[in-house]
Amino acid sequence: MNLGTFAPGVDFTGRTVIMTGSTGGLGRVLVSALVETGANLALIVRDPEKTLALFPPDVAPRERFLVMAANVTDAEALRYARAECLDRFTRIDALVNGAGGNLPEATTSGERRFFDLDASALHEVVELNLLGTMLPSQIFAEPMAQQGDGVIVNITSMNAMRPLTRIPAYSAAKAGVANFTQWLAVHMAQEYSPRIRVNAIAPGFFLTEQNRFLLTERETGELTARGASILAHTPMGRFGEPADLVGTLLWLLSPAASFVTGAVVPVDGGFSAFSGV
Repeated sequence: MNLGTFAPGVDFTGRTVIMTGSTGGLGRVLVSALVETGANLALIVRDPEKTLALFPPDVAPRERFLVMAANVTDAEALRYARAECLDRFTRIDALVNGAGGNLPEATTSGERRFFDLDASALHEVVELNLLGTMLPSQIFAEPMAQQGDGVIVNITSMNAMRPLTRIPAYSAAKAGVANFTQWLAVHMAQEYSPRIRVNAIAPGFFLTEQNRFLLTERETGELTARGASILAHTPMGRFGEPADLVGTLLWLLSPAASFVTGAVVPVDGGFSAFSGV
């Protein structure tokens, strides 16, 4: 990846960034971009060995790359990971909350009515997306409060701005993430330091393994009616690519955004601006 395309001169050497949700299609590209900035990377993952295989030493130099096993909804495991990160890199400068996802069992369809959605699936989706953002923020922002500076970037969704059909739990949880972003931005600035910033990115429609079953036909790969409708309402006429998020993330993490907090930035090809008339 050539970062000059996105943010010329970005240099995070000496800064430590913790990230969740780093092994998905979007997360892998964001991690690779952050490595190229010179940052120290500490990744919260479920399977460290699998993650290390995704980022070999020639991509992620081991002296500034740490992979820690923890579930983002397990506060005790996250506290252990915090201690491990501070022991290795001495400070935490930024947190990227990228963990999230949806389940087919929490999605309505012709065969699955809203009234039939499994309660455990609804609970899992809300817990992963909302609690899985709140708990890492609570635990990894504490060192930021102590040092008086830091940056948090949450990954929410277009669903936070415009609830989409068929995915009630995911939409509600991502709306919660957007609201929590604004709440935490005010709280950290007023209670601890105005140099602690909290923002969010709201991606539009990216064709990932998580939503492929909604946007394309399993057998043919052709667009579903839903996928075609999304593109018809996206002025740029395409799905997003993971690299489309890099510039916004690096900007929000950098001093260039030093007066930006409590913002939810859409990266959506114009979807949120399109009225249809």
